[in-house]
Amino acid sequence: MIIPYDSLEKTTLINVIESFVLREGTDYGDVEKTLEEKVEDVYRQLKAGEVFIQYSEEFDSVNIVFKDHLQK
Repeated sequence: MIIPYDSLEKTTLINVIESFVLREGTDYGDVEKTLEEKVEDVYRQLKAGEVFIQYSEEFDSVNIVFKDHLQK
């Protein structure tokens, strides 16, 4: 199930993004980004429709996924 990012309270949305960023361990190249910068990057991607918040009823979990990786 896709959860529209703008349907979440701001604090909840930030918590979801932070949780995602902290567990992903993504390599950002030569210059490491701060947590705040990473959160802002994901927020921008949500607004642009590049990524979505997906809730899995099967696993009772929330994840952020790229549009082309959505589970149907």
